Amino acid sequence: MLADLWSFTLDFYARPGVEQACLSLQADGANVCALLCGVWMDRRGVLFDPQGAQQIGQLADPWHEQVVGPIRDVRTRWKEAATADEELTALRDRLKTLELDAERELLVRLQRLTRDWPEREAPPSSEWLEALAGAAAKASPDALQVLLRAGTEIA
Repeated sequence: MLADLWSFTLDFYARPGVEQACLSLQADGANVCALLCGVWMDRRGVLFDPQGAQQIGQLADPWHEQVVGPIRDVRTRWKEAATADEELTALRDRLKTLELDAERELLVRLQRLTRDWPEREAPPSSEWLEALAGAAAKASPDALQVLLRAGTEIA
């Protein structure tokens, strides 16, 4: 059995090329936490279910829009001003920590949602990742391939 989704995410995100691929897909509208959940589901051998993918999106998208996104937006807006303001830099660093905490909470919620979904004894597929990438998969096919390759390299 694979590690919990948070531990898996930390390991997977640190793999060569994964961070940049995630950021490229994010720029094209993908929800990175949903993508990472998709890789995790594929690696666990969870049988793909379009309704399950929809449930993941219904959980991940509002959380991102209402919690993670606003924190990230403020942190991003402060980037330039923080270069010349130590206090603002400190606040921006705290926002970055809060953003990471919000992403971790989303991953915990995604794991809770999917923990009892049936696994099968079969080689991992890419169905979850591709479904959860949505339109971003077509906009950034090379980035999606990086995630697919990195996902197959996990022992």
